[in-house]
Amino acid sequence: MFNDLSSPASFLASRRSGKPRDMVAPGPDPDQLRAILTAAMRVPDHGKLAPWRIVVVDDRDSLAVLLQNGFRAQRGAPEADDVSAIDQFARQAPALVAVISSPVEASKIPLWEQQLSSGALCMNLVAAATAHGFVAGWLTGWAAYDPHVLKALGGGANDRIAGFVFVGSPGEELKERPRPVYDEIVRHWP
Repeated sequence: MFNDLSSPASFLASRRSGKPRDMVAPGPDPDQLRAILTAAMRVPDHGKLAPWRIVVVDDRDSLAVLLQNGFRAQRGAPEADDVSAIDQFARQAPALVAVISSPVEASKIPLWEQQLSSGALCMNLVAAATAHGFVAGWLTGWAAYDPHVLKALGGGANDRIAGFVFVGSPGEELKERPRPVYDEIVRHWP
């Protein structure tokens, strides 16, 4: 088993992300994806604003074209290696969800809190996918900061792409990575 689902505590202590490039079918079916996204939306959300939007990317060919156009607009004509990397990004893993941080500007809730809620949604999405027996990976990269890509995904002028979350089955054993050392990170105050 790639993540220990025997108890909530074991799950949280063992959860690992999968590399999207290593994910294979099957991915979640429409009902599973709906359940995963419904669970993902159960995050802290001061003011009940839902300051995020979720875009399920079904057409990966169109995404590849969008990413190539965004690359051209920012950096000029992509070279063969760039096109290959863009195509891999667009087509990896069976399922892809873009999360857009979409703050409610007329609200008294600080922007930072609304952005944190978007990050929490991404993490909840990863955890929900894992709890449903899949692996997930949350990526950003240049495309998450590209205004052309943001606009095409439905984002507005003050929105940001919080991440691209890829979901599928593990194509290989998940590897543990170094984790922070508790005593180097945690302190008690005063």
